[in-house]
Amino acid sequence: MEDLKKKGADMNDKEIVFSKSIKAGKRIYYLDVKKNRKDEMFLAITESKKVVTGEGEDAQVSFEKHKIFLYREDFEKFMNGLNEAINFINQKEMLEVIGDMNAKADAKNVIDADADANIEAVLEMNEKGMELDGEIKIDIDFEEPTL
Repeated sequence: MEDLKKKGADMNDKEIVFSKSIKAGKRIYYLDVKKNRKDEMFLAITESKKVVTGEGEDAQVSFEKHKIFLYREDFEKFMNGLNEAINFINQKEMLEVIGDMNAKADAKNVIDADADANIEAVLEMNEKGMELDGEIKIDIDFEEPTL
């Protein structure tokens, strides 16, 4: 029985005409171009994930594998769908980054508005000849305009 498995594995290896592996953390993705019995090529995508069960010396390592087979007639539809999904993720993340930037800008505007109000209050008090208790420090940063 084991000999049959080995022969089957050898036959499967002969089918592979191109192979590319992509290591990504605990996962490895294999892109294998294979030929079927009719000599038609197709893409086999395999995700292999390392799974460790137990701890210490009792730890056992195994690999979970998931495969999909992609045939030539589906390449365009698959790529369109994949690109759409990737673009969605990128746009969503970009919107989140922009949202974070806007929130920081809003917070800075509030701080700047408070600082402006404090400066105006101090100047107004000085104009009225009022004395100020304690020390007041005002930090003003001037930025040179960029051309």
